[in-house]
Amino acid sequence: MGERLEFAEKTETDASNPFIPKFESFLNEKCIKDIQRLVENYPQKRSLSVDFKDIELFDFELADELLINPDYVLEAANEAIKNIDVPALELENFAPHIRVFNLPQEQQPLLRNISAAHLGKLILVEGVVGQLTEVLPKLKIATWECTRCGNTYKIPQSEHQSKPPYICECKHRSFNLVAEDSEFVDYQKIKTQEPLEKLKGSEIAATLDIFASDDLVNQVSPGAKTRITGILRLLPPKDKKTVYGKYLEAVHIEETMQEFDDIEITPEDEKEIRELAAKPDIYELLVKSVAPTIYGHETIKEAISLQLFGGVKKILPGESKIRGNIHVLLVGDPGLAKSQILTAVHNIAPKSIYIAGKTTTGAGISATAVKDDFGEGGWTLKAGALVLANGGICLIDELDKMDAEDRSALHESLEQQKISVAKAGIVTTFKTETSVLSAANPKFSRFDQYTSFIEQINLPPTLISRFDLFFMMKDVLDRKKDEDIAKHILKTHQIGEKMWLERKMKKKMSAKDKEELERSITPAINLELFKKYLSYARQNIFPVLTQESIQALSDFYIGLRDQGRKEGNYAATHRQLEGLVRLSEASARVRLSDVVELKDTERAIRLVKTSLQEVVTDPETGKIDIDIITSGQTHTQITNLKKILRIIKDKSSEIDDGMVPIEDVIGESKTEGIDSDKVREILTKLEKAGDIYRPRHGVVKPTSKR
Repeated sequence: MGERLEFAEKTETDASNPFIPKFESFLNEKCIKDIQRLVENYPQKRSLSVDFKDIELFDFELADELLINPDYVLEAANEAIKNIDVPALELENFAPHIRVFNLPQEQQPLLRNISAAHLGKLILVEGVVGQLTEVLPKLKIATWECTRCGNTYKIPQSEHQSKPPYICECKHRSFNLVAEDSEFVDYQKIKTQEPLEKLKGSEIAATLDIFASDDLVNQVSPGAKTRITGILRLLPPKDKKTVYGKYLEAVHIEETMQEFDDIEITPEDEKEIRELAAKPDIYELLVKSVAPTIYGHETIKEAISLQLFGGVKKILPGESKIRGNIHVLLVGDPGLAKSQILTAVHNIAPKSIYIAGKTTTGAGISATAVKDDFGEGGWTLKAGALVLANGGICLIDELDKMDAEDRSALHESLEQQKISVAKAGIVTTFKTETSVLSAANPKFSRFDQYTSFIEQINLPPTLISRFDLFFMMKDVLDRKKDEDIAKHILKTHQIGEKMWLERKMKKKMSAKDKEELERSITPAINLELFKKYLSYARQNIFPVLTQESIQALSDFYIGLRDQGRKEGNYAATHRQLEGLVRLSEASARVRLSDVVELKDTERAIRLVKTSLQEVVTDPETGKIDIDIITSGQTHTQITNLKKILRIIKDKSSEIDDGMVPIEDVIGESKTEGIDSDKVREILTKLEKAGDIYRPRHGVVKPTSKR
């Protein structure tokens, strides 16, 4: 083996770096206790986080140079911390990192505004983690061995491709990497995208790749909102092109809160919010502020208002959780502005994602494993809509047109508020603490008033049962209502035309037109104030049930159960009770109240009763039957089905070949009060379920005698 040569050009540079003594003074004055704690926990903890504002107050020239020339200054900082005299600083290979955070506002560009001017500069970006790789080893200092003479060379690796020596002393140019003598560091790539609440109109969220190393790996998960301080660098192009990519080499990573706390609320805003919440007609104002251009649907708008405020999330002993998010399903005839309502909510909610039917896959809803260049050739997980909307609201249009396999991703998320993923050998769980507002159409385009709700929609009962409220939006042929809707729509178009003329042609609107605009289609609560109101309530108000409200909810729930007890069916389950609690808490939050009062529970009961009466009323008995959405059939249908199956089995046991004529089944069923049409319908269901089969025309036979 030849002589080992080490390249040490950086040693001289470090010694002559004028910022080393400056950082030594700063660390001695501001960070000595933090350094002592770091020493005690080294190497499990390998970084010292430093607030940029502290550096700025200590030496503004040093702070300015750090922003402009971060490589040189951070190198000095990392060298300076080794020279600090603290007890027990006799560690071997003590080489911690200085990680700077909290940069000034001018160094916090939006992802879409990052340009060539930021190259090599220290910046802070904010985004939502959409994808990340597993932790991989990255070559930091490579040991190369000459294949001819055996000389070895240690060379620091700073590029994305390995850098061997150019030529050996023996004039040979072929080298092998000696992995066991080389130094590696943990490495992870993170793809972050702009927070959706900061997008305007139809803008597409910009993305940026983040390269994290050493103790910065595994600091975030998909869907997490993150603030990342780093140095913007160029990514070499492929095929010798002149257009370079860009990435951010992370210096500091901080996961921020993910709920409605993105909006800054000043003391003046808080005063205005409290004045608004104290108004006696606040609930009417909220209804008028949700999709004011759409006529009617007041009950639905009231439900959506409460959904935006949400209930209180509970974490019980043993880490069990009860969700506070409220889910609402709208099923309606075509042309009743369901999509417009969803779009309006998308504009109101501080954080929201809008997706639709056929354009969305199961991977797009939940998460998917992908194998591409981003993952360095390996598998990575990519977050979907529910994960990215964590802490906000997800709006799903045309839910009925989504493929059943894709829609199945919703089941776990709606109730457990998480998505478990096991793909390509990657097993993990994503948080989806997201409210869902969804819209769908009836199976045969329009509702039939003589058929049960569940038979008319192309959604599984197990999915529907996870929604707290479900509303049927029917297109009723009512002349007076039609006149009012036509007047509202036409007036809206007229005002929109006049607003366009004022904006583009500078034609001033008359006072009468402005008054009409204010009265008919302007939200009762200003959009920005509405967002701050929602954010403030969800951050600061956590109402508690009073004994009076508990009694009211209990009485209503027990009353529903009593209705079914007499018939042997179920008019309510614990899901309806928990939904009532969430709606009551949301109602109290609207008033910024710390307690849930009787009027809040009465509002929740009214909404739930409306929802149940519209959707889960048995058309044969006229009574509420929750079995409609839990099993897909009413209690009456289930009872009749069991009766007919019992008739077939009894008659089959009396016949040698076991084949029962259908006419005999119909005749026997009439004594049970079931007419022939229903018998034939039930026979078809039993056949599909595999309980009976038809050996030949006109006869049936049970698949089992028992």
